[in-house]
Amino acid sequence: MARWRPPPEKSTALITRGGHTRLKHELDDLWRVRRPDVVRALAAAAAEGDRSENAEYTYRKKQLAEIDRRVRYLSKRLEQLRVVDAPPSDPEAVFFGAHVELEHAQSGELHAYRIVGPDETDAREGLISIDSPLARALLRKRLDDEVDAVLPAGPATFVIVDVRYEDDGGTS
Repeated sequence: MARWRPPPEKSTALITRGGHTRLKHELDDLWRVRRPDVVRALAAAAAEGDRSENAEYTYRKKQLAEIDRRVRYLSKRLEQLRVVDAPPSDPEAVFFGAHVELEHAQSGELHAYRIVGPDETDAREGLISIDSPLARALLRKRLDDEVDAVLPAGPATFVIVDVRYEDDGGTS
């Protein structure tokens, strides 16, 4: 019997063209390259005999299960996602896909972000999910607007310094 887990939060089914391309490449790599390699290694480990004490066999079984789980997730998720690759009708306001530069009102530090779908977030790259508290606070705001956001570190105030939309050409 499986352990009960609360249902996951609904995430926005939007993605940039570049994010969609990356997920498709990941799915293709898992299915055509990594999975066949693991299956071959699993077959070789199984041929060694007693599987109950065969660490290689156990490891490869777990690895195959992880790959299959990710393949199932990506296959279902790619069907649900809607690619947004056109700029909004009002390019001076913050919407999905916007590159936004913010100035922290208290410290004066500049921060650059891009609002993307939840499947392509990467904090190190400045890619924040449209579902994040900061992105939600930024939506529909304009240049020089002051934005209050409740972040995990506490409330913060930012001023929008720049808003732009760029064609990501399938790479970002």
